[in-house]
Amino acid sequence: MKTTIRTTLASALLLLAAPATFAAEAPSRTECIAPAKPGGGFDLTCKLLQVSLQDTQQIKTPMRVTYMPGGVGAVAYNAIVAQRPAEAGTVVAFSGGSLLNLSQGKFGRYSVEDVKWLAAVGTDYGMVAVRSDSPYKNLTELLAAMKSDPNKVVIGAGASIGSQDWMKTALLARDAGIDPRKMRYVAFEGGGEPVTALLGNHIQVVSGDISEMVPHIQAGKLRVLAVMSDKRLPGVLADVPTAKEQGVDIVWPVIRGFYLGPKVTDAEYQWWEDAFKKMVQTDEFKHQRDLRGLFEFNMFGKELDSYVKQQVIDYREKAKSFGLAK
Repeated sequence: MKTTIRTTLASALLLLAAPATFAAEAPSRTECIAPAKPGGGFDLTCKLLQVSLQDTQQIKTPMRVTYMPGGVGAVAYNAIVAQRPAEAGTVVAFSGGSLLNLSQGKFGRYSVEDVKWLAAVGTDYGMVAVRSDSPYKNLTELLAAMKSDPNKVVIGAGASIGSQDWMKTALLARDAGIDPRKMRYVAFEGGGEPVTALLGNHIQVVSGDISEMVPHIQAGKLRVLAVMSDKRLPGVLADVPTAKEQGVDIVWPVIRGFYLGPKVTDAEYQWWEDAFKKMVQTDEFKHQRDLRGLFEFNMFGKELDSYVKQQVIDYREKAKSFGLAK
């Protein structure tokens, strides 16, 4: 009788432990969707993952990067939820801009609850930049020119009115006593196009993220007037002043990360979470992150899910202050 009880207990314990022994294997095919045209922050985020997964041997065959522009992530979000919800090998890049648009209902009928938030791998910061030969040498001079004649200064960015790039310049304008509705703002698709327009002298200012500007700063083509970080950033960005030190108390971090489709299994999700946790600890990943001008911000699984949902609430409040959300 005792032997039977022991055998039964042992079998029960094995059954309880079983789920942990059947973890999903690495997907045979991996893909990162960048929800914009090549050259912007989403592209940067996917390329970081593509290189790092290979360098750290988390996957054996190269990850594919595909581009799905539209609505700062809206098209990709709808495609993953409605058409490709169970693709275990497909991750989609997101940023703070995606969450801001979600907060305003710009992703159609889908909400923050409709995907599986997976991992954050870095943070970026908002900035405003001009051509290296621009007459504006600092943020104070730019805002003075905008206040004097809002039509004189054309600002370009990679998304529409209400986006985070618009929001950053609107906050700067409002702080300087300028009606944001009077700003001359040109919306492009993705972070690469406004930089091209700026270098071609079609616009006078670009609002974007600092990581996108690093190659242009190093090439001497752009002057960043202000970065929206709490303090100056290290390395090649050490000479870029913050908005705060120029008297404008605005900080705008830009989280960069990934989500999965809503029908990806828990085991498949767990494989990705484990892979990310291993990857971000490696020197190879840290080197690639630094090359792209991103700063450390590692968050995964349930913790990231809670963070993202709180961010959406906070962004909704900011949007309401400009009459952009209910």
